[in-house]
Amino acid sequence: MMIEIRNLNKTYKLDNGETITALKDINLNIKEGEILGIIGRSGSGKTSLLRILRGVEDFDSGSVKVNDLEVKHDSSKYYFNKLKKETAIHLQRSFGLWPESVYNNVIRKLYGAKYGDEATIDFDFANDQYNDEARKLLEMVGLEDKIDHYAPVLSGGEKQRLIIARQLAKKPKILLLDEPATMACPKTKQSILKAIKNINKELKVTVVLVSHLPEVHQYLSDRLILLKDGEIKDDGNPKEVVDEFLKNIQDEIPLDKKLTDNTLIKVKDVYKRYYLLTGGNVLEMKDVSFDVNREDILSLVGSSGAGKTILLRMIGGLDQVDDGKILFKTKDNDSWIDISKPSIERMNIRKNLGFMHQEFALTHYSTIKDQIAVKLGFKNQDTVDYAKKKAKEEGLSDEILDCLYQLTDLPEIEAKSRLEQAGLLPKILNDLFPKFPDKAVKAEVKPIFDALDLSLDILNRRSYELSGGQKVRATLALAICSKPDILMLDEPFGDLDPLTLRIVANSIKTINKELGTTILMISHNINFIEELSKRTVLIEDGKLVGSGDPWDVLDKFKDLCNAEYLQHN
Repeated sequence: MMIEIRNLNKTYKLDNGETITALKDINLNIKEGEILGIIGRSGSGKTSLLRILRGVEDFDSGSVKVNDLEVKHDSSKYYFNKLKKETAIHLQRSFGLWPESVYNNVIRKLYGAKYGDEATIDFDFANDQYNDEARKLLEMVGLEDKIDHYAPVLSGGEKQRLIIARQLAKKPKILLLDEPATMACPKTKQSILKAIKNINKELKVTVVLVSHLPEVHQYLSDRLILLKDGEIKDDGNPKEVVDEFLKNIQDEIPLDKKLTDNTLIKVKDVYKRYYLLTGGNVLEMKDVSFDVNREDILSLVGSSGAGKTILLRMIGGLDQVDDGKILFKTKDNDSWIDISKPSIERMNIRKNLGFMHQEFALTHYSTIKDQIAVKLGFKNQDTVDYAKKKAKEEGLSDEILDCLYQLTDLPEIEAKSRLEQAGLLPKILNDLFPKFPDKAVKAEVKPIFDALDLSLDILNRRSYELSGGQKVRATLALAICSKPDILMLDEPFGDLDPLTLRIVANSIKTINKELGTTILMISHNINFIEELSKRTVLIEDGKLVGSGDPWDVLDKFKDLCNAEYLQHN
């Protein structure tokens, strides 16, 4: 056996003194060259097991043996470091890339793998030495046509493939993959899965794969284990283990497909063009027009890099259109507001808008309760009224106040960056928009947490004390805690297992029906879109190529993707 795990136990101690049992008496053998799949609900211990195999997580008892290297719970750091050299890992929603070309990102990793430092590099020397190897790795993961592109502007799926190429540059014996195709479209996901097969077959790398997607395991895994509450509950044929995993899935709440004729948002002849210094014209979006009606659930689908995220951010007023207009109807139905132009009227629209970003990040140092209190403060009418009064006292114009308010819908890092560019400190947002009273948060969010199957216990935890699925649902709770009229969701469900996904899907249907919330979402999960959408818009290469009934549009999308793994769906 290449990997032998014996009597492995792992618990975590939280900052408040509580303990969580992550793994209980794990015994597992993995053969050399095998693709072992791991499935289970969020919090079942999947990522903990991968991190222990990686050598970056200690454990309470037991042992991990890779070939002749054995690491015990009381082994010195030396042995854990040796384990790191045997393995490479890609963690879920991990996007640590250099702000350089795709090619340079791989060259740096190849250089660093040999010389120990990828930050200090002689590119002339490294290019001569590693050019062929870098190109072969990029070809293996299907990025040979992106070789000169700037890495930070790649699509989510392209970034994930680049990260895998960088991991392979270390020439690991074992590749550990945690949701490697989380945010990829079916076409890109197929490329990622094909790349994993190629890696396993051509490089003889043993693969341990965590994925929530049953069809991925049935396409890729030689063997599948089911983790539940930190224990191995099943081990064997992927289809049989998947059937066992899904047997207690919640019943599907029927979708209320009623469509109103009350237009809420007009996207009119939108044009947007992006350039890079290297890579040329990356995206040209032109002549994109469609309406969103009140109480609609509209999904945006398309291949990775098609322009969906850019379009959603423009609709949310976070990025500017180059031409065309995006108009929102005011709540009194009296007028239309251009979301790209700062104004008090736009501020009133934004107060009733919730946004969840694709590359979301919970604040590392704050509890979930504190973050919800801040978000509730941003969206509270009393707080907005206070901000308007405070802005007048400080001599701030309505337009400046609205531009500052716009930042509250951006990810924290991006908001701070924009403030720095304007010569302002993040404190100005706290001064203008005081947070919601801490004592009132629990009662305010309890119905939302119940709907998302989240325990109120996590309110006092920080992001690093949550599982991947809990982080997704906590971030979703942040977006909907203020009960917005309009909810925009950018690929929020890739980290959720099918059981939790059904709970969240049912919750979104309920929110839409009972609160009349209008929802725009991006998702690559075909089943989810079919179950949840009232209408679907298909974007390819920046162009609108399909719109209307979700089933008809998704059939066209599936034909475009030609994704073999979906045959196992």
